Amino acid sequence: MSSSSISEKIAVNELERKDTGLLKEMSSSSNSVHEVEAGFKVGEDEEVYVISEEQIREQMKIYEDDIANRPLSATLKQRFVRLELVEVNFKNKRNMVLMLGTFAAFAGILSGIDQSIISGASIGMGKTLHLTSHENSLVSSLMPLGAVAGSILLTPLSEYLGRKFALVVSCIFYTIGAILCAAAHSVHTMYAGRFLIGVGVGIEGGGVGVYIAESVPSSVRGSLVSLYQFNIALGELFGYLIGVIFFDVKGGWRFMVGSSLVFSTILLVGLFFLPESPRWLIHKGHSTEAYKVWRRLRDISDLSTMREFLEMQQAAEQDKELKKHESKYQSMFDLVRIPRNRRALVYAIMMVSLGQLTGINAIMYYMSTLMKHIGFSQKRSVAMSMVGGAALLLGTIPAILYMDRFGRRPWSMTILGFIIGLILVGIGYKINLKTHLAAAEGVYLSGQILYNMFFGTYATLTWVVPSESFSLATRSAGMTVCSAFLYLWAFTVTYNFNRMQQAFTYTGLTLGFYGGIAVVIGIPYQLFFMPETKDKTLEEIDDIFNMPTRKLVAQNARNLRDFFAGKRKSI
Repeated sequence: MSSSSISEKIAVNELERKDTGLLKEMSSSSNSVHEVEAGFKVGEDEEVYVISEEQIREQMKIYEDDIANRPLSATLKQRFVRLELVEVNFKNKRNMVLMLGTFAAFAGILSGIDQSIISGASIGMGKTLHLTSHENSLVSSLMPLGAVAGSILLTPLSEYLGRKFALVVSCIFYTIGAILCAAAHSVHTMYAGRFLIGVGVGIEGGGVGVYIAESVPSSVRGSLVSLYQFNIALGELFGYLIGVIFFDVKGGWRFMVGSSLVFSTILLVGLFFLPESPRWLIHKGHSTEAYKVWRRLRDISDLSTMREFLEMQQAAEQDKELKKHESKYQSMFDLVRIPRNRRALVYAIMMVSLGQLTGINAIMYYMSTLMKHIGFSQKRSVAMSMVGGAALLLGTIPAILYMDRFGRRPWSMTILGFIIGLILVGIGYKINLKTHLAAAEGVYLSGQILYNMFFGTYATLTWVVPSESFSLATRSAGMTVCSAFLYLWAFTVTYNFNRMQQAFTYTGLTLGFYGGIAVVIGIPYQLFFMPETKDKTLEEIDDIFNMPTRKLVAQNARNLRDFFAGKRKSI
């Protein structure tokens, strides 16, 4: 039985259904949500079918029969096409969920290493390749520029080849780029290598969050997507550590810039043991394959998980019907044309922009330079960079453990913590190094630790928010736009760092520019315009973004008032 015939046979709702779950009916007159019994119900303005337990079991049987009757050759062909060498299964489905989320998030180590390794490598590389200050800035900033290109490639790769396949392609770019960087004997070869590594970063950055978010339960979605940021921080720490290890080795900078080759190989091999995203498979009409993946990731004896699966299928069927007469580029237009998508796009762009314009990439890329300016020697500057990297890593741990317990909004207020860190960094630069060197180093390091720790927590939101905000039809396009903004800001901040610090001074740049953006834009936006998506399925999040912005602002204002009045435990 083909996937299309199965889809027709188990269609959940033959009538139009707008912005509702299978077990809920939205009254257009009151905007209240009412729980309804299984069966058929007539509302004031619309009719809604609600699937019963018996219907769910019947539809499960249809899938199970189709899987049982499928020839072995077809199963093997499917694995080959989906790049899955071995179908890994666990009796405890949670273990499969953790394996998928943990290994997909491992990609962050690659991104982190290639962000921080240039801090230590630039010293020896600059001498060997005779780099000017401008060329050195370009080598550092070409990676985020390449990531913009990678972000643009994300939509066609993840939409037409698959979420997992896109990550495989990113590994290929990482590998080629690392080889070029390690073998570079001219600045132009180094430019090419850093740019290709950036392409891999761009594809991975938008792809990992979507792959995890579409595959794992809502109860652990925030934590597992946050794990990607933890691995970025871990990779940055590895990058600084590798810099220390090879600092005194002749030509050691080549080992530094080529080190990501080891991790890209590990990731590439691991991806061959992971399944494709079940939501992408449904989106492409492969319902039976999606069900096979779903039952590996969920306990299908729990009917709520099957209801979620059928909601996914229903949403995909409705989207397919709407898209019949639209162009293949329509999803890009839908991002700004449809209010629900436009709200999600603005929100996601704001969050990734705040994450970059508060200076993290410039500080991580130029950590050794900043340390040297405060009075540390060259070698000690590279070693002390590990302090900032370790603080960033530690900061991600609370978000991983408690993101799904407390929600998204409370974690956004960690922006207050890294503002305090920026203040201390700015003060550290103003202390006279000749008379108070120890005090300057102490204040500066305290600021760096605070800034990186709180930013480590905050940065998880820049991956969680975009991955869960967009509808299925616009998810690839939305992540492309968000990733492009993220890396475009990273390139802008990194490339202009030297010029900006000369124009602003170090104190003016860290405290005035980065801190000013956090205070003037970040805090007010997050308090009033940020929705809460805790414990919501991706289909339920659609309902949140269908809410007009003015109602969201009013709701957040009421919640803040109640919080400060002691009537609520969370903002």
